[in-house]
Formats: sequence, structure tokens, C-alpha cells
Amino acid sequence: MSTHEFFMKRCIQLAKNGLGTTYPNPLVGSVIVHDGKIIGEGWHQKAGGPHAEVHAMANVKDKSLLKNATIYVSLEPCSHFGKTPPCCDLIIANEIPTVVIGTKDPFAKVDGNGIKKLQEAGKKCIVGVLEKECAELNKRFFTFHQKKRPYIILKWAQTADGYIAPLEKMENRPVWISSHYSRQLVHKWRTEEQAVLVGTTTALDDNPKLDARDWKGNNPTRIVVDRENKVPNHFHLKNDAAKTIVITAKEISNATTQMYYESAIFDKSLVNQITTILFKHEIQSVIIEGGTKTIQQFIHWNLWDEARIFKSKFKLQSGIKAPIFENKTPFDQKKCGDDELLIVKNYD
Repeated sequence: MSTHEFFMKRCIQLAKNGLGTTYPNPLVGSVIVHDGKIIGEGWHQKAGGPHAEVHAMANVKDKSLLKNATIYVSLEPCSHFGKTPPCCDLIIANEIPTVVIGTKDPFAKVDGNGIKKLQEAGKKCIVGVLEKECAELNKRFFTFHQKKRPYIILKWAQTADGYIAPLEKMENRPVWISSHYSRQLVHKWRTEEQAVLVGTTTALDDNPKLDARDWKGNNPTRIVVDRENKVPNHFHLKNDAAKTIVITAKEISNATTQMYYESAIFDKSLVNQITTILFKHEIQSVIIEGGTKTIQQFIHWNLWDEARIFKSKFKLQSGIKAPIFENKTPFDQKKCGDDELLIVKNYD
């Protein structure tokens, strides 16, 4: 590992601290190095707040060292005025001579302009250090700006004999297939992603809250695909605990500041319509937690980026079959309590 890679790896570690709190902004980490030692470091913590470079410079006790220092940043420094001033201007004002950048920023207002501005000011810019890792860090942000849709995560739990749920239930509540540890992990994921989506059947059968009550963090936006608007108003999904988007064939005016109704045509283009609606609401990532029918539609149209599948030791003998992949090899495999967790990436 080169020196530049070593310090960029630290930038990535720092940036991950902001997962779930920086939307719609990207995850960014920064370190400032003088004579081979880190003298300042920081990360972007919250949208509207100081960027990583600002935190890193504020962390430097002796500002005179900046004139002979190198600043590392996992994503191209911004060059435009948003809710905060351009980081490029701060780097230039503090006379930092060398800037090492993980990857370019695909956001239209940056997209190479930050690098150009720094170079025009006489700064040495080294671009593309651990570029793949830095892009993976911001897979949500990059997907949103490059593909004009959210980063889509499919998630389900299935029994050892391949079922996702029983055929019939006695109550409007989930039948737990996965372990307590797996369910807690799902709540952690909900704090990291912007939205969670279910279909009508899951909403009616389980009456889910789709919140993150078992983990500290922000609750996601809740999305329910409900063609006939069958989900009753007294169900959890229609309370004001979090922003909720109901995608329906009905023409319904928005009921509250937390409840949004979006009309769609329920034909073969529905999945594309859903991603367009979520893009309009500036949602950069979504977990599809619906039943087999909902998840299978995203698989069928190849509109997904990652799948997280819990496999339990529990058997149902009969029930609703789990979603089916074709020719997909697990990217990662690990234990989660008594369950097995498979992570599958879609590289198509």
C-alpha cells in the first residue's frame, strides 16, 4: 500500500461515520498530512453543515503548517456555493499546495470543476487514489446522479426450505423467520438508507411500522405500493411518525405534510415509474422489503443493485416461495445469530 493509499483509506473510514445523516449530500472524509503525520481530520456529518475539508482544517492546531501540507479527500472538493461556501476556496485561501482526491464528483455543479479550479490556482492535484473504493463508498450518491434513480437494495428472509411466509396468517403482524439479531441488523440498515418500500399484501398482512425502533438513528421514508389504496388510515404506515409515500392508481390529494400520494399506471412499466417517483422525492437509496411479488418485479426488470438475504434454519414445509435469482453468485456470506446472511451484487 502506497502512502497516498494509506491516508485515503483513513478518509474512507472517516466518511463512513456519516452514513444515514448526510442525505442528500455524499459521504466524504478528509485528512491533512504534514511530514508524514496527520495533523487534522474530519468528515461530513450532516447536510447543511460543514464539509469534511472544513472539519479537517478546523482540527489543525498550528495553521501555519498548512502551507507545507497535503490534504486528502475521498471526493472531489466542491467548487460552488450551496448551503456552505466552496471547499476549493478554503483550500486555496489556506495555501495548501497539494490535494489528493479519491474520485471525481458526478454532481453536475462539481463534476471536474473543483479539480479545474484548484489546478488553475496552482495546486498539485492527484486524482484517482483508491478510486474504486471511494466510488463504492458513495454508491448511493453516484447511482442517483448517474442513473437518475435510487440505489436499490432487495431484502428478505427465507426459511431453510425456501419460503418467505406462510400461505395464511391469523393476525395482522409479521411471522418472524429470521433471528432477533438479524431483525436488529435490518433496523440498523433502515437508519442508513433513505427509504423502505413494501407492497399492498405486506402492508395489509403485517401492518408494519417500517421504522428503526431497535437502533438509534433516523427513520426512513416509508413507501407503500397500493394500487387500490386498500391500506386503512388507522394502520401504522399512515400515521405521522415518518414521511410516507403511497403509490396508487387512484387520484388522491396529499392528506398531511407527512403523507404523499403519487399516482401511477399499474402496467409493465410500474417498476420504472416507482424509481422515477422516488427520484422526484430525492431519495438516493431504498430497501425493498415487500413480499415475493414486489421483489420479483424488481428482479425481473433488472432494477436492483444489491440483495441481502437471510436464510434461517427454520422450516415451514409450505407457504409463499421466496424470490428467485438466476445465475447470481453471493458477493459475501456471513453468520448473523443463527441465520446465514448472503449479500448479492448486481453487476449487469
